[in-house]
Amino acid sequence: MSYQFDFADVFAAWPELLQGLINTLVLSALAMAIGLVVSIAGALGKTSGPKWLRWIIDEYIELIRNTPFLVQIFVIYFGLPTTGLRLSSNEAALLALVVNVGAYGIEIVRAGIESIHKGQVEAGKSLGMGPLKIFRYIILKPAIQAIYPSLTSQFILLMLNTSVCSAIAATELTAAAGDIQSRTFRSFEVYFVVTCMYLGLSVFFWTAFGTIERTFLRKPTR
Repeated sequence: MSYQFDFADVFAAWPELLQGLINTLVLSALAMAIGLVVSIAGALGKTSGPKWLRWIIDEYIELIRNTPFLVQIFVIYFGLPTTGLRLSSNEAALLALVVNVGAYGIEIVRAGIESIHKGQVEAGKSLGMGPLKIFRYIILKPAIQAIYPSLTSQFILLMLNTSVCSAIAATELTAAAGDIQSRTFRSFEVYFVVTCMYLGLSVFFWTAFGTIERTFLRKPTR
């Protein structure tokens, strides 16, 4: 029996896919913004914090980087209620994404901070700059220039990882696709369209991030 392709039902449900796409973008942006704060704080703690704090951060990184993201989501969504903390599916998805991206982001930011030559920091101190100004003007911008490609790659991976959040019924693009498929039984058509949407998002962000890097972060040439 030959299969007859029919995208009519999928396109009729376009508003649901569009809302799922918007929810994916919002979830990704929030997770990356909060995760970046976690990454910077964790990297500072790992590079200049006390020994006990460095140990905690190292254990957190190893735990997250050596366990599946799906398991992490299940622990947060199904496990935390046993401690009295109940989160909605979207809240649990956001927390899981932040925890996951933070572990990878800490190592990325740490590498950027450690790429700054100590002589530059000493020069800032000799000019009477305080720790905040040294971090802002001497460490932060060169570090961002060094780690920007890795951070943007991590954001793309984060955005794609939101699809796993459909396992706990978070309202994002893959969950919307699942709802449409359960009604229309057009599995190939639904997920083909969703694949194209994820691909389009990735290409868009790669292009946008590349433009930002060329415009604002390119190192001056001699």
